[in-house]
Amino acid sequence: MTSTAPNGSGFSAEKRRVALHSMVAAAAMTVLKVAAGLFSGSLGVLSDAAHSGLDLVAVTLTYFSVQMSDKPADEDHTYGHGKIENLSAFGETGLMAFSCAWIIWEAMQRVLNHTLELRHSIWPVLVLVASIGVDYWRSRRLSAVAERTGSPALATDAFHFASDIWSTVAVLCGLGASWAGTLFGIAWLRYADPFAAVIVSLMILRMTLHLGRETVAVLMDEVPAETRQRLVHEVEKVEGVLQVEQARVRRAGSSYFADLTLALPRRFTFEHTGELVREATEAAHRALPEADVVIHTVPREDRTESVFDRVRAVAARNNVSVHELSIQSHHGRLRVEQHVELDEDMPLKAAHEFVTALESEILRECPEIDGVLTHIESEPATIEQPEEMVEEDRKIELALRTTASQFAEIRDVHEIMVGRAGEHISVSCHCTLPDDLPMQRVHLAITELEDRFKLECPEVYRVTIHPEPVTDNLR
Repeated sequence: MTSTAPNGSGFSAEKRRVALHSMVAAAAMTVLKVAAGLFSGSLGVLSDAAHSGLDLVAVTLTYFSVQMSDKPADEDHTYGHGKIENLSAFGETGLMAFSCAWIIWEAMQRVLNHTLELRHSIWPVLVLVASIGVDYWRSRRLSAVAERTGSPALATDAFHFASDIWSTVAVLCGLGASWAGTLFGIAWLRYADPFAAVIVSLMILRMTLHLGRETVAVLMDEVPAETRQRLVHEVEKVEGVLQVEQARVRRAGSSYFADLTLALPRRFTFEHTGELVREATEAAHRALPEADVVIHTVPREDRTESVFDRVRAVAARNNVSVHELSIQSHHGRLRVEQHVELDEDMPLKAAHEFVTALESEILRECPEIDGVLTHIESEPATIEQPEEMVEEDRKIELALRTTASQFAEIRDVHEIMVGRAGEHISVSCHCTLPDDLPMQRVHLAITELEDRFKLECPEVYRVTIHPEPVTDNLR
């Protein structure tokens, strides 16, 4: 069972739009910083320009990755294309690490070779101040859209540009300190500009390592333990779920995929199991909204199972149903009597072997049972075609009504049907009884009615009685 994919067309358009705006801003700031750095000769400004250039490459990757990630799943990518965003984020961290290494190398070269000539001007300062404003604007925009859409690529860009603000501030401080050193003749302040560049690089490198670990974790299908625990807790609260035996969660882009194996009581019907799967899926969505959820079910023994439940479970495993099941206690041991219907065309030898194996399995499943006696009945393999009612059928109907009138609890019998299949006559009817009559007494009454009626009409092979409350017939 699966859920709707989280990436709607509105989110897709919004992600592409904010990525495009960020790409244009990165291109403009790269050009301005390169010009300011070349004009001033500042390594700090040039390092920031190189950083912006890598930003341009990164946001370009982001722009194309968010376009790819929103493509629907296909035969080659059954989980969709969401992980392209994680790959883009991983590529961006590599570019950031490369820029850090280059800036630190260039700073060391300038210090060792004493090539620290700067041309002081107001223009680099204005460019850097403008860069701070642009980075603040796009980090806020990217962060807001990433939070709404769950995009890891946009979240990485937002984190990246927020860090750029501090790196640009460090470059500004380096320029100011270098200018002060030249103005007041303080020689060691000439090293402020490459020192600021190194500080910027170390800040970027630290954040790059953090982002890199997160990206690799997603690519390796690592999910926080609390996310899985929250999912399991919600599903296990569903009434009827015995246990979540296995829970696997993975993430691709902004989408989550959950694969669960649930232990359910083996006595549950197929329809009941289907309803529980629906409820468990809703519970999973409370923990992981819009996740793609697949649920497998396995039948398990319930601690509240009775001996009757376990006998029926054995029959269900063998694809047969039992009726008129009774269990008697004899000298402290239990004895089972049951009726089983088998295909009317099955030979006696095969039917006996099947029932013998069924009885042996019941004894293994229920060691407290000492013996099993099975009455084998034939299950018609063809649809019975009722013949036209004759005078004999009317006599049978009258006999049933007369017999029912002898019981104080039975108000009436109605919808009487007499059918024939070969030499066998079957009778079915609806029987009205008091609303508050306990089921134990209902069962005794209709069983006694069946027995007395068969004494009156021994030619009847089978009687089926459906009990109904009085109020049901007043509507």
